[in-house]
Amino acid sequence: MPDMQPLISDFVLKLKRRKVEGSHAVARQTAELLRSVVSQHRMGSTNQAAALADAIHAVGEHLIAANPIELAVGNTVRRVLHIIKEEDISFTAVGIEGLSVTAVSDDECDSGNDDRPTLSAAVLASHARNALRAPSLQTLLDDIPVSTALSHSSSSAGDSDGKTAGDKSLKTRKLKHDVIAAIGDLIEEIDTCYDQISEQAVEHIHQNEVILTLGRSRTVKEFLYAAKEKKRSFRVFVAEGAPRYQGHALAKELVEKGIQTTVITDSAVFAMISRVNMVIVGVHAIMANGGVIAPVGMNMVALAAQRHAVPFVVVAGSHKLCPLYPHNPEVLLNELKSPSDLLDFGEFSNCMNFSTQDGTPLLNVANPTFDYVPPKLVSLFITDTGGHSPSYMYRLISEYYSADDLVVRRKSTS
Repeated sequence: MPDMQPLISDFVLKLKRRKVEGSHAVARQTAELLRSVVSQHRMGSTNQAAALADAIHAVGEHLIAANPIELAVGNTVRRVLHIIKEEDISFTAVGIEGLSVTAVSDDECDSGNDDRPTLSAAVLASHARNALRAPSLQTLLDDIPVSTALSHSSSSAGDSDGKTAGDKSLKTRKLKHDVIAAIGDLIEEIDTCYDQISEQAVEHIHQNEVILTLGRSRTVKEFLYAAKEKKRSFRVFVAEGAPRYQGHALAKELVEKGIQTTVITDSAVFAMISRVNMVIVGVHAIMANGGVIAPVGMNMVALAAQRHAVPFVVVAGSHKLCPLYPHNPEVLLNELKSPSDLLDFGEFSNCMNFSTQDGTPLLNVANPTFDYVPPKLVSLFITDTGGHSPSYMYRLISEYYSADDLVVRRKSTS
């Protein structure tokens, strides 16, 4: 894909430099890039679905390696691979439905049914194999309905050889079109996830409730906005989310919408949790076991909620559903941010210069980005498909991904 290489390289560079902020933007831009890859991919004479999948594996491997901590990249790549498989299976099934294997008895031959085409099992099997093969690129310019291609396959076996190339052309064009359309649906799903989640706010936020959240999550913000627009009266405690203090920005945004808001320090969560009716938070990723990777400090909030029997609710779009488990080697649970978020180098420079005899510094700074919250601490997940318990997440995730695509790596050609 020489035409796509500059676009791919540019996006890889953006991922490496963290120029794309937020899982939502990352997922959408990844899906758009992969749709372009499918659109520009030139089919060969082999299995077209496998060729498309191999192209996505090759690009996806580079994208994931560019920013392995952003799991939304791998999630989107795996969703597209699953789409290719589903469309291929669906199209093959449609092709086979257009054929029939008929065992004709002597009585049936005498009853005047000679004009009905009869296909042997060998011809039917041949058609099923041909449905998985790619045609030449020239046929992509043809505008012949798929039904025409299927009707050709119901002709006599003697004419099938002359029409094989045309059938392959139509199948390739149809498969490619369906995959591109399905990826478009995926992009629309990502775009509308906030609206779909927010529509459920009135079902969970009731009058005069007190809600606690940590940091700044757009999904949580839109969720609270929707409840306010439905005339719900409630109060929000916002833990500030040190050391970046994104909770301050969220508190300002909530106040501008007329929502009663109180900012608290992260260390005050246990002291204030007894006054709270519900904890609503956003997360970085939802793992296959129902656990979540969330901003640092979230595990403390979840433990406080459990201790005081306060529901701990996670709101997240489907693009954050990850088919991997926390212990998988492909998962990076954390990364360390700059120590400058915690300490001023000018003020602590003298401490950092002191060292032991072996050269190691006496003062070290750890600034992790994420926490892991196990599924036993989560009460409910609210996604764009509805509310789900942690035990259901594995089944929900299995509907979006194929088991053989968990490791995204280009298939070796030996």
